[in-house]
Amino acid sequence: MRAIEIAGFGGPEVLHPVVRARPVAGAGEALIHVTASGVNRPDVLQRKGHYPVPAGASDLPGLELAGTIVDGDAAALAAGGFAVGDRVCALVAGGGYAEYCVAPVGQMLPTPAGFSDIESAALPENFFTVWSNVFDRGRLVAGEWLLVQGGTSGIGVAAIQLAKAFGARVIATAGSDDKCGRCLALGADHAINYRTEDFAARALEITGGKGVDVVLDMVAGGDYVAREVSCVAEDGRIVLIAVQGGTKAQFDAGVVMRKRLTLTGSTLRARPVAFKSAIAASLRDKVWPLLASRQVAPVIQEVFPADRASDAHAAMEAGHHVGKLMLSWV
Repeated sequence: MRAIEIAGFGGPEVLHPVVRARPVAGAGEALIHVTASGVNRPDVLQRKGHYPVPAGASDLPGLELAGTIVDGDAAALAAGGFAVGDRVCALVAGGGYAEYCVAPVGQMLPTPAGFSDIESAALPENFFTVWSNVFDRGRLVAGEWLLVQGGTSGIGVAAIQLAKAFGARVIATAGSDDKCGRCLALGADHAINYRTEDFAARALEITGGKGVDVVLDMVAGGDYVAREVSCVAEDGRIVLIAVQGGTKAQFDAGVVMRKRLTLTGSTLRARPVAFKSAIAASLRDKVWPLLASRQVAPVIQEVFPADRASDAHAAMEAGHHVGKLMLSWV
């Protein structure tokens, strides 16, 4: 099979097309003929040597994909409602940048009706992440305010759409007026250009001084957490899912105590299959109907041929995209 490997830690140029043996599905797994793969920031971190591969996972980058089941554990497939020949997307711990990839059956989902494989492959990483962090850890419910830091990222786009679909109100931040406009077009109630406005002050103003109920923070580090603490409502929740601004943050613990705040965070890649399978079950039940009706849909910025994965990574690091960057194997 064709695959893209990391020849050595460094810039996008270290991504090399290679030929490798096809993987073999084991117990509880399916072998998928991959036609599309998603490009995500964790792939960039892995390429740079900042995101170690979990034990037992493929050394190839790639955390999400779509294609057709060609083999697998028959009993597990049947129990999951799948069969050889089904079109699916899957969340994996590695190996997604390849023409064939093994995935735990519990981490697969059917390609939504009417979706292309490119659209389907754009779903797993962002939707698993948003569901786990905004709805499970953040406990967002209808009527609450969600502040999404980085509203035009793949995760931000999914967070805006899902929060609105479930009745929440959304404030999104972005780095330009144009990107703020895109957030509003996606359904955000308000958008803040963090380069020209103080997002904490604006969030308080928008909410009438009450503050937001949940923050999804893909930045952290620096003064971001302290500013979020200042603009979160009583009993609010701040959920950290990335540390682009660094791993260190200072904030007023007294405010956290007085407001009874919850400061939490998570990573998904190394979590056990059972944990990710539970998220998949929730998505299939609650979110997949929204996809089938197109009430929620991924935003695809650009599709690159798989052998141009280095160009996709360069585009990711440039940061001008809105939504997803994808790789095609066909």
